[in-house]
Amino acid sequence: MRSPLLSKALSIGAVLGLVSLALTRIGHLVDERQGRQAEAVRSVERSHAGAQTLVGPWLARRCVEEWDTTVGEGRDRKTQTERREWQWRLAPDRLQANGELRSEPRRRGLYTVHAYGATLKAEATWSTHAALAPPQGRPGARLHCGPLQVVLSLGDARGVREAALNANGQAMTVAAGTDDPQMPRGLQAELPTGWNSAPVGRAAALQVTMQLGLAGTERLAWVPAAGQTEWRLKSDWPHPSFGGRFLPAQHAVTAQGFEAQWKVSALASPAAADLSRGVRPCMASAADPANDRPDAARQGSQACLDTMSVRLFDPVNPYVLSDRAIKYGLLFMILTFVAVALVEVLAARRVHPVQYLLVGLALSVFFLLLLSLSEHLPFDRAYAVAALACALLLATYAAAMLGRARAGGLFGAGIGVLYGLLYALLKLEHDALAVGSVAFFAALAAVMMATRRIDWYALFDSAPGCSQAVSSGA
Repeated sequence: MRSPLLSKALSIGAVLGLVSLALTRIGHLVDERQGRQAEAVRSVERSHAGAQTLVGPWLARRCVEEWDTTVGEGRDRKTQTERREWQWRLAPDRLQANGELRSEPRRRGLYTVHAYGATLKAEATWSTHAALAPPQGRPGARLHCGPLQVVLSLGDARGVREAALNANGQAMTVAAGTDDPQMPRGLQAELPTGWNSAPVGRAAALQVTMQLGLAGTERLAWVPAAGQTEWRLKSDWPHPSFGGRFLPAQHAVTAQGFEAQWKVSALASPAAADLSRGVRPCMASAADPANDRPDAARQGSQACLDTMSVRLFDPVNPYVLSDRAIKYGLLFMILTFVAVALVEVLAARRVHPVQYLLVGLALSVFFLLLLSLSEHLPFDRAYAVAALACALLLATYAAAMLGRARAGGLFGAGIGVLYGLLYALLKLEHDALAVGSVAFFAALAAVMMATRRIDWYALFDSAPGCSQAVSSGA
């Protein structure tokens, strides 16, 4: 090329492209490790217990309705019996629940999965005797119903550690599984014989209390299937992520844990009516946090039950933070290359494109070091070790590249400032855009002020090779 500066710029652009490919490959590695972490979560779900969604307790009866119909005419006329089977469900008028959730982490190789153990207590009340009688269907039909049962549906029944149910103070025998085809996983208990026929009256009909020891993975949810639902939950986990269709009415989060209280009425949620129609709870997995979005409760062709939920969120997930850091990687490279180019121009010190490539690779290795070290160390410590190692390497190399130890020290200090800025951007999740844009504006302003008096035409004309080209053209 006739202009060596243009050739140099194109070479640096090619180096930047190669370094971008390296960053892309490191990003793919982060995605792969995230996939392995999700597989570790699924492994814990298979061998421990999955995300838990509680529905109930509610009352249920299996009913059969029979009626006679006449078909045909004349001699072919005959009477036959038809029948219909259905599951009668009745949500309580009031559900009050309290619980304590304790973090019980499980490890799969390098990966930590946030399992938990929960102790839950609930009190469900049906206020009138008349409500316990299933509705009559066709006029004159014969209705036969099984015994009244108290049913509790669970996301994963393997997590049940202990369970006790009482009806008006009388203990009931708890059996595994349910007779409900829509929600077969859970517990059920048959009410005493005296409750199988609904007496008449307006006095308090039934009060069921439940004590449940439950294990699960990452997510705990409860369906507000009652006329009025109140749920208080206390935990030692300091980073809750509240989801589902309803956020807590009150909550407090400290370094020692959180407390939350939900209050949901049937006026705000159709969960009680949906339960009576046999609507299922939403499918949930600890490996897929997207299932806990507020809009997930009504997605797809068939609606699912509303939930109140909390997830044990990990704010220092190394893969999430590494992925966010890599997103700033290209900007990081550009700022560093601009700084080296300014040294070239202002100090009249030539830097070869190979040296640019080595500097870019050293910056890329930082993200690889960060990813690998964060799997063995806390993220803050891993970041400090990776940043210090790369800053010292670049300072030492820059001292030889620029010919002065002081220049190398300043270059290393500048890299350290960039690492500090990147760390601040990772920590300031909600303000990252504002801080990043201000920092980039400040860097651009500094470059413009430092180069505002440079005559770029004269710089190009005075470059080696340009004057020869001009004289030969003359």
